Amino acid sequence: MHEQADPRVDAYIDALPDWQQAICREVRALVHEADPAMVETIKRTVQPYFVLDGNVAALLAAKDHVTVFLYDGGLAPDPERIITGGQGNETGRMIAIHRGEPINRPAMLALFRAIVADNRAGGWRKLKRARASA
Repeated sequence: MHEQADPRVDAYIDALPDWQQAICREVRALVHEADPAMVETIKRTVQPYFVLDGNVAALLAAKDHVTVFLYDGGLAPDPERIITGGQGNETGRMIAIHRGEPINRPAMLALFRAIVADNRAGGWRKLKRARASA
């Protein structure tokens, strides 16, 4: 697995149905591909988070899908329109992936990389303030 893998994230994923495990493992690999320095942790008691200079993404398995939360304040571009919810949310958006749906790997990787770049530039809150005052 990844150098920054957290066994608690393994435990979360391993407890899911096979189809959700596959989705979570693919998203996990993509988030680490976005930046090898990505760190995994558990927040909110059980939820896997991926962080690098701030929150990047989180996973949450629901009954009929897996939600990938994106912590970007709505700044990361989504030209392929893979974001399925939260467009009006002030802090983040989400991608719901249902059983049997393919993951748009290039688009998701681009989103993760954009969020990491924004985090490294001071975070989405700082960037939004700078854009508002420009």
